[in-house]
Amino acid sequence: MLLDGEQWRSHFDSYQRDAFRFEAQPVYTMPREAENLARFLRGEPRPADHNAAWHRRVQGFVSSGRTIGRVRVVRQPLTDYQRYQFAWGIPGNIAAGEDIRILDVTGRDLEIPGRDWWLFDDSSVVHLNFRPDGTQVNRDLITGDMRQYQEWRDLALERAVPFAEYLKEHG
Repeated sequence: MLLDGEQWRSHFDSYQRDAFRFEAQPVYTMPREAENLARFLRGEPRPADHNAAWHRRVQGFVSSGRTIGRVRVVRQPLTDYQRYQFAWGIPGNIAAGEDIRILDVTGRDLEIPGRDWWLFDDSSVVHLNFRPDGTQVNRDLITGDMRQYQEWRDLALERAVPFAEYLKEHG
């Protein structure tokens, strides 16, 4: 079942315990980020309110006792978009309460499909489908047996390192 607009927001916000994202795209092409990405690439300072709406949502999830996190897959060298995420996105997301870990697969085969997905409460998955240029096409809700996604999540978490640790080694 495809989730768009309010259906997607409602499904996301209704999780009860934990939300986990496997983030595999090297580039995301999102119109609402285009100007900030351009500012970053020009060396301008990050706006004080950068990603504030997401931070408020994360803080709300965490204050209600829920957890939210992700594993970000990277390969060296990082793309411009990944450098932007590392400098402008991820630190604020972590400060808001999101657990973000990095899985560097440079020179390694990934034993997890190279697509993006969210796992909610171990009971549903939403595939995030993208064009090759990083433009999101749609979101596809998957229900039923979640064991494979749980195994992929656990494997990704086992092999990933916390963002701060990754920066120490590669920053």
